[in-house]
Amino acid sequence: MTAETVPWKLLAATVGVGILTDGWNLAEAAQEEEPDPTEVRTFSTEVLFATPFAAPPVVHLGLTGFDLDEHSSARLTLAAETITPFGFRVTISTWRASRVYAVEFSWLAIGA
Repeated sequence: MTAETVPWKLLAATVGVGILTDGWNLAEAAQEEEPDPTEVRTFSTEVLFATPFAAPPVVHLGLTGFDLDEHSSARLTLAAETITPFGFRVTISTWRASRVYAVEFSWLAIGA
């Protein structure tokens, strides 16, 4: 029995999003004096691969830059979601009174 060998494929890029991006909603903090600590604000964006993979790849995200309001704590998470052979969705989240004006992240996709 022989198995066909498929070479690994790597794709990577850096993406920047922020207040000039359509739909950006992380620059406005909760208007309450004591914001609900369980209320999470999110922004999602699609990343499309230049060439598709044969199957959904493994995607690694790395935060490479950010612009946050100096008057509150820095609260920020990134998550790669809905990974397909053609791309994935990145969800950026913050909570409480944090105001996020921009985020830059790098991604690396590894697959066949």
